Amino acid sequence: MGGVLVGNDQIGNKFYEIPADPSRGKRLPKRWIIPATQHSYSQADMSAEWDAWLRNRRSVPPTESEIMDNLAIAKMKKINADKAALRDGKNPNASIRHTDMSSFPVYGEEYELTPGDEDKKRD
Repeated sequence: MGGVLVGNDQIGNKFYEIPADPSRGKRLPKRWIIPATQHSYSQADMSAEWDAWLRNRRSVPPTESEIMDNLAIAKMKKINADKAALRDGKNPNASIRHTDMSSFPVYGEEYELTPGDEDKKRD
């Protein structure tokens, strides 16, 4: 491919980069991914840290320990949210459904449904 292998993630995806070269007019590095399974790849499987690196939102590729620390924090937040839901008497695994919502807003009598209709009624 011509790039430098920068790292791998836990799934086996490989991340490559061609460094920026301002003398040739390339201000940003070119970065890409070679998925471990090219036929069934989903971006949802990629960690947020690697996604940020690919999109040039961070200059340094993530380390394995950084990714593991962030996963541990996310799991801790999920556990704490489940505990709070149970404490409030809610089922933490229940999905929230909004059945009382209509697809369009309902306005009071003071608004015209079609602008100008009220003027026609007065004439």
